[in-house]
Amino acid sequence: MSTIRRKDRDLIIQALSAGVVPRVGLQHIQVGRSQEVGALVRDIDRIADAGSAVRFVIGEYGAGKTFFLNLVRLIALERKCVTIHADLAPDRRLHATGGQARGLYAEAVRNMATRTKPEGGALPSIVERFVTECVREAEDGGSPVERVIDRRLTPLLEMLGGHDFSTVLKTYWRAHEDGDDSLKAAALRWLRAEYPTKTEARQALPVRSIIDDADVYDTFKLLSAFVRVAGYSGLLVVFDEMVNLYKLQSSQARNQNYEQLLRMLNDVLQGNVEGLGFVFGGTPEFLLDSRRGLYSYKALQSRLEENSFATEGRIDLSGPVIRLQSLSPEDLLVLLGNIRSVFALGDASAFLVPDEAKTAFMEHCNKRIGEAYFRTPRNTIKAFVQFLSVLEQNPDTQWHELIGAVAPEREEPEEPEADDELVDLRI
Repeated sequence: MSTIRRKDRDLIIQALSAGVVPRVGLQHIQVGRSQEVGALVRDIDRIADAGSAVRFVIGEYGAGKTFFLNLVRLIALERKCVTIHADLAPDRRLHATGGQARGLYAEAVRNMATRTKPEGGALPSIVERFVTECVREAEDGGSPVERVIDRRLTPLLEMLGGHDFSTVLKTYWRAHEDGDDSLKAAALRWLRAEYPTKTEARQALPVRSIIDDADVYDTFKLLSAFVRVAGYSGLLVVFDEMVNLYKLQSSQARNQNYEQLLRMLNDVLQGNVEGLGFVFGGTPEFLLDSRRGLYSYKALQSRLEENSFATEGRIDLSGPVIRLQSLSPEDLLVLLGNIRSVFALGDASAFLVPDEAKTAFMEHCNKRIGEAYFRTPRNTIKAFVQFLSVLEQNPDTQWHELIGAVAPEREEPEEPEADDELVDLRI
């Protein structure tokens, strides 16, 4: 393992010890699932080549969905894509009439990331890059800046909502030229869907509309076209906790959200969008339940049903659904080794425990909770991090003295709340 920065090491350990997925350094701990990762890499390459892609990443609680989705986002950033992501929640969903869809869009755009701003909040820098390149092109060609902007934004004008979207971008350029920071802030606020009414937006900007519940999907398509105009490869949209749609009590609300999913799925599969990809994370119930899940909506079921020939351990990753396979005990052993290396900053001479300690730890977990320790290994990893933390802070303690004291508790059968941070560790 390569040398690890102390800042990244501390962030990784802090996250794992709390039972959540770290925001940085995923490459230091990723193990297994090479075929699934390879399939998503091909999707991202297709997006960068003006194509489109959609995936439903399905796995049990604690099986590794959030970790996998974060890893996919990092790969997309390395391929010069822009990513946006959000977790669905009771106040954030794909279709609504009370602001919940706009809330999902606003949260996703706040998390907009690029390779130089992987932590999020990249919208201002993307717009600034677009304006700067237009100004540079105008100076080099001796053309008015506005003409260059109009030419670059022409593809957006052919799309639903593209006129006001382009107007806001031109308004940002004028504010940039005039040094009007308040007008620039107003333009960014519109792009983030933070205006609640058309009247308020019209008072600040020369527009007649806002990004509202009904416009969310069309605005994703506008964003994908804009980021490509701004010099990026495409846009990847990642939504986790899709199980919140399954939890909706109203069958009408569920079906309306499933209709929106169907529209997105059809557009992507038919090639009606360019440079745009979607990755959705959900549980098996969200997909398979014939009463409340995606399979309750027949049009979605027919598109998402798995290959009937993929049986007896055979896999097919060509369809929209990716079922995350459980980590094997061998994968988990490698993962514990990676965590040990993170503690040592990648220096093998500073390992806190020898290899036999990893094996002994896994054997003890197996005796305590059975094979769940590697199928949904969140608590196992959390316990191993705490185990190493005690050894690090108490150098006189022998590792074999602690093995019996740090075994993880048995996984509770109850379903975690969607907004509980503990559901986010999916390694």
